[in-house]
Amino acid sequence: MLKKTAVAALASVALVPMSQAMADDYVIDTEGQHAFVQFKISHLGMSYILGSFREFSGEFSYDPEDLSASSVNVEVDVASLDSNHAERDKHILSDDFLNAEEYPTATFTSTGFESDGDKSGTLTGELTLHGETQEIEMPVTLLGEGEDPWGNYRAGFEGSTTLVLSDYGIDMSDFPEPMHELELYVTFEGIRQ
Repeated sequence: MLKKTAVAALASVALVPMSQAMADDYVIDTEGQHAFVQFKISHLGMSYILGSFREFSGEFSYDPEDLSASSVNVEVDVASLDSNHAERDKHILSDDFLNAEEYPTATFTSTGFESDGDKSGTLTGELTLHGETQEIEMPVTLLGEGEDPWGNYRAGFEGSTTLVLSDYGIDMSDFPEPMHELELYVTFEGIRQ
């Protein structure tokens, strides 16, 4: 009996390093609205239109000891676009641009992460928008991590990238060249599960 107990104890100790090497899973805190998916695009080369997508969900895995094991999945409700102007939103969501009726969801699924060793690195993944999927790279930065006042453990990140709209089948040929690209900015806090 003692021998069996000792073997079981040794086996469980041997497994601890393996479990610590696994990335922790986090749910992006959209309920507390500690997450944003925002965009910035030129308006005729004279100013900018800023907006966000208010409805989205996602999760990520994060291991500070092995950043290559990190991953992210996000799903965005395209119709939740808000640029602070209802008529413009209606036009952007029409089949002239995003065609939210036919393509109601945008998704991002990471395929890799390369750390630069300073709480930042480059996330690669597949972004599906307007029915088209393209691989993108997004520089990201760890903003912070730790216990919150309610006993949860959180980690927060931000990142941004530039999208060429024609890569996603969105025809901007009738508009000035500065409008052909869009800056995508995301920031989110996740709660460890």
